[in-house]
Amino acid sequence: MTAVESRPAGVVVGTRTAPRPFGARVGAFVALTKPRIIELLLISTVPVMFLAQDGVPNLWRVLAVVVGGYLSAGGANALNMYIDRDIDAVMSRTERRPIVTGMVSPREALVFGVVLAVVSTLWLGLLVNWLSSALALGALLFYVFVYTLGLKRRTSQNVVWGGIAGCMPVLVGWSSVTNSVSWAAVVLFLVVFFWTPPHTWVLMMKVRDDYAKAGVPMLPVIRGNIGVARQVVAYSWVMVATSLLLWPAAHTSWLYPATAAVLGALWMKEAYALQSRAKAGIVGAKLKEMRLFHWSITYLTLLFLVVAIDPFVG
Repeated sequence: MTAVESRPAGVVVGTRTAPRPFGARVGAFVALTKPRIIELLLISTVPVMFLAQDGVPNLWRVLAVVVGGYLSAGGANALNMYIDRDIDAVMSRTERRPIVTGMVSPREALVFGVVLAVVSTLWLGLLVNWLSSALALGALLFYVFVYTLGLKRRTSQNVVWGGIAGCMPVLVGWSSVTNSVSWAAVVLFLVVFFWTPPHTWVLMMKVRDDYAKAGVPMLPVIRGNIGVARQVVAYSWVMVATSLLLWPAAHTSWLYPATAAVLGALWMKEAYALQSRAKAGIVGAKLKEMRLFHWSITYLTLLFLVVAIDPFVG
């Protein structure tokens, strides 16, 4: 998720200069939506639809939710890039994003983001239901106005509360099937809520110098590795405990709690290993903070895969 592409030839940072090939322009607009991040959002959306349906949901509805969810999250990400273009130009991991390179102008990104927001809201409202549409729009507005404009540059707890936007796809998935929100959906919402800070903080540990240079108070910039690792362990415990609450909340089979317990144990092993390395004063590549980052993606994927499979287990 930190990979970047080389800067297109003939493009000057922050300006519109020719040439801007059509194919590269299309790719740049796609990049504005941050498709690799949206993959994670969809992982927490579609499986919930199976649980809410207690079986296979209407596949056309699934397709409508996936398309609408992508457009909504893509709009939020495009607006995020528009607002953060000054930060992106400073940090090495983001200096080749489309607005910074000039492949897409700030105005184009703003219009693109707003159009996606409007289209996704109408799409979900007309093809799914208006509750799902309102939840998706709420997530978009929260990400843009509360996280990006309000929290990101002001507090080290930015990803904690800003992460609420990333939890909303769970509620969108559930409401798309039931046109309501249940305790089971709330539990999964909270799992993603407590998953987000450790997942994000370990990545920030890797690129903390970038954020320090940009003046963004991410937790690893404010606290040392030991302080961050302790927070990771604390949130990890709450996340694992919360994941087990789905068993009584959704009346799942034995498969879900058994899998959640095993995945949680493996997560805690990695979290404590990171804390041990941090306490030992290990820095650089040997800190291996990205082990937990990559495992966090696997954890969420497998956990929600079991959420989708469980309704078929007697």
